[in-house]
Amino acid sequence: MTLRVVGVDPGLTRCGLAVVDVEPNRKVSLIDASVAGTPPGTPLDRRLLTISEAIDAWLDLHQPDVLAIERVFSAVSVTTVIGTAQASGVVITAAAKRNIPVALHTPTEVKAAVTGNGQSNKHAVGKMVAKICRLDSPPKPADAADAVALAIAHAWRGAAVGSNAAASAGKVGSTQLTSAQQAWIAAEASAKRRGTRR
Repeated sequence: MTLRVVGVDPGLTRCGLAVVDVEPNRKVSLIDASVAGTPPGTPLDRRLLTISEAIDAWLDLHQPDVLAIERVFSAVSVTTVIGTAQASGVVITAAAKRNIPVALHTPTEVKAAVTGNGQSNKHAVGKMVAKICRLDSPPKPADAADAVALAIAHAWRGAAVGSNAAASAGKVGSTQLTSAQQAWIAAEASAKRRGTRR
């Protein structure tokens, strides 16, 4: 059975949106990728309304089995974190209204799932997204490629045992951790430790 995943890279200026279909053999087909955005300086209410309308249309059009969104995590600035959290809230609410399960993944977890290295840069992630989806080049802009990576990461790894990924999606029930699940949990723990040190 094919799993349809919507990936969202939240942001107020550019909110990356993607949808992929993933077969049981892990073959990924990119269905669509885009960005919902507003120019800098747009009032907050208009920015959130733009994101809300875009995600509503996206979910109604693609009808995913699950939505994967980047977990809000940033040491850059409080303003960035707040804006990303606001955009995330709009997206999560839109999914909840449609009873679409939501899973949260840190950037480190996504990089580890897609490239095998939780410290990969955007170029490496985009290159692997293109390779996995059999594209000539990564989706543009980078926010769209990041959304594709989120969707792939969730489809391939899901919510590993011991992970905090599941906002509403069920966790894997196995008591035996695979090496991939262990790497996933280690990446998540590392992200948490860095966050508490700041």
